[in-house]
Amino acid sequence: MPQKRSACKEIRKSKKKHARNTTVTSEIKTLIKSFNDLLSQNKFSEAKTFLASLSSRLQKAAKKGIIRKITVSRKISRLAKKLNRASLEKK
Repeated sequence: MPQKRSACKEIRKSKKKHARNTTVTSEIKTLIKSFNDLLSQNKFSEAKTFLASLSSRLQKAAKKGIIRKITVSRKISRLAKKLNRASLEKK
């Protein structure tokens, strides 16, 4: 148990941050799975609009410091590439 009040406060703060971070990362993982499901069902127009909202959500998480910016840009790039490849293969 911490001895000082400031240490107790830091523990409370870190618990709140951890809860926020886990919910956001879990939500992002779920959204990525939904995007992949849309691709597997060949719903490319829906996947394109979904990718826009997904990239927005990822960038908000990066802005708040939950995920690093470089990680977000890499994920968005890979998802966009995946969408383009899938749509070209089906044409």
